[in-house]
Amino acid sequence: MAIIGSIIKGIIDLRDTFSSETSPVENQHKILKMLLEKAKDTQFGKHYKFESILDSQNVEKSFSETVPYFDYNKINDEWWHKLHEDESDVTWPGNPSYFALSSGTTGKTSKRIPVTDDMIDAIRQSGIKQVFALSNFNLPADFFEKGIMMLGSSTDLAEKDDHLEGEISGISASNIPTWFKGFYKPGEDISKIDDWDERVQKIAEQAKDWDIGALSGIPSWIELMLQEVIEYHNLNHIHEIWPNLQVYTSGGVAFGPYEKSFNKLMGKPVTVIDTYLASEGYIATQVRPDTDAMQLNTDNGIYFEFVPFKPEYINEDGSLTNDAPAITLADVELNQDYVLIISTVSGAWRYLIGDTIEFTDVERAEIKITGRTKFFLNTVGSQLSVNKMDAALRDLEKEFKTTIPEYTICAKRGDDGEFYHFWYLGTELENTDEIAIANALDKSLKEANKNYKVARTKALKGVEVTLIPPGKFYDWNANNKKKGGQVKMERVMGEDKFADWETFVTKN
Repeated sequence: MAIIGSIIKGIIDLRDTFSSETSPVENQHKILKMLLEKAKDTQFGKHYKFESILDSQNVEKSFSETVPYFDYNKINDEWWHKLHEDESDVTWPGNPSYFALSSGTTGKTSKRIPVTDDMIDAIRQSGIKQVFALSNFNLPADFFEKGIMMLGSSTDLAEKDDHLEGEISGISASNIPTWFKGFYKPGEDISKIDDWDERVQKIAEQAKDWDIGALSGIPSWIELMLQEVIEYHNLNHIHEIWPNLQVYTSGGVAFGPYEKSFNKLMGKPVTVIDTYLASEGYIATQVRPDTDAMQLNTDNGIYFEFVPFKPEYINEDGSLTNDAPAITLADVELNQDYVLIISTVSGAWRYLIGDTIEFTDVERAEIKITGRTKFFLNTVGSQLSVNKMDAALRDLEKEFKTTIPEYTICAKRGDDGEFYHFWYLGTELENTDEIAIANALDKSLKEANKNYKVARTKALKGVEVTLIPPGKFYDWNANNKKKGGQVKMERVMGEDKFADWETFVTKN
């Protein structure tokens, strides 16, 4: 009998029984006041008169009218750069203990996003919330005695001046509670290996010694790790070596594009739980099994605002226009894409995180990630967001009986001077007519998106498709950024980047 597991499961169930439902809207009001109160004496708080905002009759309205939008470049150029010049109390009291390095999907240059002790605590509290939410998934008691494989970036953080630097997954893993270390795999020694291929090789070598019950990490890198373990041990599927694997916690990207290829590596179904951990904070987590949406973490150090995702509010570089209207959680609606804006205990203020979301349940504050502001393709009025592209590729997978976990697209003029959408699809399909794929993709997008259909009758001439192995995308990331961690593939590229991409694919 799984005695320890039964005790842990009992504690989780008991906590769930006695915990009271709190209103996400009320949580957000309290969080905003806490943020403003704590930061009112910082350089930023004095500049934007946080004291006056707190004294106003409508704090949310006053806050949005007083503080402008910031993306990383703007807040770094105006404020965060001071943190590297021995200044304190800049946008949050004191100095951050960490900086999260994030190249995201934009290139080699790392952003340096402050991570304060308050943020570490907020991430930890949101993680505890996720653990207690497991009571909703009807997992057996012995699950709570199994290892949890967390495949993020290296936990060997770099020392610089008076702080440590690394990717957010490495920072989070280096701050796991002592009681959790017995469950944590691949363990501290392997997790410190910076070279991703070497780290995965070590995982493959030791995989037989672990009883893994859960996986956590970005889908593309988890798949590559599983493939390595399967190949190293000459397995048919991962459950031959980890028979008790029951849960996969995805993070930061939509799982849909990877679902089919992921399931091919399994011997039996696993429970997939989506989470949303960004370099700027722990945004949301799935808390119940009857949906794949995630609940915003409304009571742990982040205040959320939402800008309707419409072309007139988005600049070409993905930033917001100055007059873009923001609404609070109290006023959001279903079936509307929003640009996510956050203010945090790390001193990010009205910060454009770069993601778009939609609400699936307003009362529960449950969302899905729908794309990136920079990956919104509106050339000649096509208005394609990532979620629409993803949906079209799921149609292709069904029609052509394949998997397409990776893709990228560029809108540019062809040799005839007309505009085309040029797609590169990562798939193992062989001897398949690329024209037939292009026609099916075009048909699916027309049926699902009226703006795209109109564009196809006017300036958008057609669709061109090139099929390549999925590994090319991972090689591109390794060549331009690095493997593993929070690195994600650009879904939409500008012409200059796309030219580099095509050169890379041709040469490799």
